[in-house]
Amino acid sequence: MSDHHNPDAEPKKKINWFIILIVLFLLTFGLNLINMRQGSSASFQISYDQFLDLVEAGVVDQVYMNDDQIRIALREDADLNKVSSILSPASGSNASGSNASIREITLPRTVILYTGRVDDPQLVSALRSGKVRIYEEIPEQTSIFSVIASWLVPMAVMYLLYFFIFRMLMKRAGGGEGGGFLGGISGIGKSKAKVYNVEKNTGITFRDVAGQDEAKESLEEMVDYLKNPKKYQNIGARQPKGALLVGPPGTGKTLLAKAVAGEAGVPFYHLTGSEFVEMFVGVGASRVRDLFQTAKKNTPCIIFIDEIDAIGKKRDVQMATNDEREQTLNQLLAEMDGFETNGGIIVLAATNRPEVLDQALLRPGRFDRRIIVEKPDLSGRESILAVHSKKVTLAPDVDLHEIALSTSGASGADLANIVNEGALRAVRMNRTAVSQADLMESVETVFAGKEKKDRVLSAKERQLVAYHEVGHALVSALQKNAQPVQKITIVPRTMGSLGYTMSVPEEERYLLTKEELMAQITMLLGGRAAEIVRFGAETTGAANDIERATDLARKMVTQYGMSDQFGSMGLASTQSQYLDGRNISTCSEATNAQADEAVRQILSRCQRDAEELLRSHSDSLDAIANTLLEKENISGKEFMELLKAS
Repeated sequence: MSDHHNPDAEPKKKINWFIILIVLFLLTFGLNLINMRQGSSASFQISYDQFLDLVEAGVVDQVYMNDDQIRIALREDADLNKVSSILSPASGSNASGSNASIREITLPRTVILYTGRVDDPQLVSALRSGKVRIYEEIPEQTSIFSVIASWLVPMAVMYLLYFFIFRMLMKRAGGGEGGGFLGGISGIGKSKAKVYNVEKNTGITFRDVAGQDEAKESLEEMVDYLKNPKKYQNIGARQPKGALLVGPPGTGKTLLAKAVAGEAGVPFYHLTGSEFVEMFVGVGASRVRDLFQTAKKNTPCIIFIDEIDAIGKKRDVQMATNDEREQTLNQLLAEMDGFETNGGIIVLAATNRPEVLDQALLRPGRFDRRIIVEKPDLSGRESILAVHSKKVTLAPDVDLHEIALSTSGASGADLANIVNEGALRAVRMNRTAVSQADLMESVETVFAGKEKKDRVLSAKERQLVAYHEVGHALVSALQKNAQPVQKITIVPRTMGSLGYTMSVPEEERYLLTKEELMAQITMLLGGRAAEIVRFGAETTGAANDIERATDLARKMVTQYGMSDQFGSMGLASTQSQYLDGRNISTCSEATNAQADEAVRQILSRCQRDAEELLRSHSDSLDAIANTLLEKENISGKEFMELLKAS
């Protein structure tokens, strides 16, 4: 190995622009300060009358006049006592300085007396009579150094400051380190797609995806086309150009895309919609072009765009716009299905908001398939729990079917979290395997929060909460269309509840009758009914119950066509069905007021039914509530035994 030092191998030292800016600023400030102090150190100002008196007294040797002031030089042999007597009446402490202070100053280099310039035509005659030498100051010629100090240097400082700030913006805009100013600009339009090659795949296959059999089937066919295109071409089948994955958050859309990457064995480009858009107009379109140009060089391949609604929103038809997102969308439309064919490229995209996407993006030829990735059903939840529990040590008593029944409406992400929380609880309890109790507790933790042990309720509040929760459970058990109770607790939870009643359906249901919906509303209002029946009071604890009951009753009236007044008439539509699922009214204000009255009638009827049920079973209400106060938690089996015994 050679010992010679290679200077090219040394890292380049970066210029610290901030220090340079500070030095230039201090240099400019110092030059201006020198110019301000140059040639002037007058310390005594006198009145114009005193100046004339000094001239008449014959003590003035010479004067220096400019447009603003007159500087006065005294004679070297002037009688300083006479000068002091002239200046003392009005000059104050400054003008009445000692003789020594005046003698110490050498004239004419330093002037100690000055006065303002007055328009006096007789001044020159008076000065000549007093034999005073008169000097009119001539403005100095501006030097090159002064020009640099007063104009070029500040301009250079401003330019460098602008350059420094703009360079930082370029780095943040995508130029990266080491690219410099031009490197930052040239890197803006580059695609930020992450490439998962065959050797470096995601490590996820379709075997890791459960509960989405239909979605897997559609994607498996697209992957097979990339692997074996001839068998499709022989029969005349055309390659699907794209697939749009649609569904609520946490259902596995991105997981499916990663599984495609693991199965396809072809280059896989992954990026989000927001990565296309930057602060400069035209950057998004440039990145789309760059992405597809790169993909064409590596066909067959797959492009996955997550959260495509960031760039694929509907174009505004009200006014002519040409903003960054619209340009990006136009370029994406052209690349996916324009005059130039992109054979061998499949585009996958995912979104939670398909209703906001542009229609031109959704048509066949761009996204040939819309794959719905919804929340899993009962068998899907059981399959997802089995996949996530493969790496977890389970106790023999674990029943995943029971856990799946308890998690109706849960997404794949929720189920994965439930298994993980169960494993964490088993570790906290110093166990080597996850039990059924761990998983059931994790279900409550995910949906209701952890137990809030530091919240201490008074005896009166605990009694109110106990009767409230037993009211829910008792009303549910006394109705034939209600769901069976699994657990009642009055232990506060971190998500705000002071207690809750867990009901589990006996089977997965996709359709509900009017009677079943009315039973649900009655069960929700059972807590408030128990407070009224037992204490004759209404508390704030029923706020969430009332909100849910009102929402369900409003849907019965406005969407399900289950009201006697409106019949099968739709009064609202659902927006953002995969996110908040809020309802938008589609009727007039008068009809809306009538719908409010119909909702009120349903709630009033259910409230009366709940109160009647509890009054007719007041002994059971008291007995179960007292047991709950004593034990704090009652299982569904214990609840039914107490109900039969009372």
